[in-house]
Amino acid sequence: MSSMQNLFKINFWGVRGSIPCPGVETVRYGGNTPCIEMQVGEERLIFDGGTGLRVLGQSLLSQGQIEARMFFTHSHWDHIQGFPFFIPAFIKGNCFHIYGAIAPNGASIKQRLHDQMLHPNFPVPLRIMQADLKFYDLEIGEKVKFGDVIVENARLNHPGEATGYRVNWRGMAAAYVTDTEHFPDKLDENVLWLARNADVLIIDAAYTDEEYYSPRSSKVGWGHSTWQEAVKVAKAAKVKKLVIFHHDPLHNDEFLDRVSKEAIAAFPNTIVAREGCSIELTQPCAATSL
Repeated sequence: MSSMQNLFKINFWGVRGSIPCPGVETVRYGGNTPCIEMQVGEERLIFDGGTGLRVLGQSLLSQGQIEARMFFTHSHWDHIQGFPFFIPAFIKGNCFHIYGAIAPNGASIKQRLHDQMLHPNFPVPLRIMQADLKFYDLEIGEKVKFGDVIVENARLNHPGEATGYRVNWRGMAAAYVTDTEHFPDKLDENVLWLARNADVLIIDAAYTDEEYYSPRSSKVGWGHSTWQEAVKVAKAAKVKKLVIFHHDPLHNDEFLDRVSKEAIAAFPNTIVAREGCSIELTQPCAATSL
């Protein structure tokens, strides 16, 4: 049996929320918007298509023909803006299975990816992509199974709706729960269910409590959460490793260093997601470089 068949590895290609923010102050944590790759046995799963997807695409060009499954949480701009620049999708012979829930306005993920590439927003249409693109409309609560991989999903609390995911494989689990806002008086049951006993929980923690509840510039209702709430979820769900994700574009490297220190004090097995890092699901989990 090859080592690849025993591998469950999570690669971080984009960890920033809302808008790309390249610059000298975001070098260490990265400025690309959300894109997570999971190598699960022989399967390649991609979550979200922010600008990090372009970087992932470059890394795949040397690997011959590619088949992967892409899961979108929703279609706000920062989660799809890398898709038109995903070079492997333009190469004949590649195959991508693309999943997403129907939007509140009835649009499928195929329609939404198609529409962002129409004039006057983009110079070439979706149909110019030569890879085999297979689109699937996800039902909330539906389980997607391929081989011995099971992907579960649940609705998240976000304006315009979003979908969280949980990947299960050989007794290990990773939850990807981004673009969700906590409730003021209770933990979100959907988030707890996705995170239950997970080896890794990657969760939206865009703000601090101080920012979220700021009387001057409140973030209540913006659709995102805080690292303090992420810690509460991790403890309640008995998560092994917590990954703080979807960093606010105003949070520079020094700010995220402080968040990391405070979050680790509250939940020791915490990391703040960095572009270019990876996690292998072993016992115990360990962070490494790509």
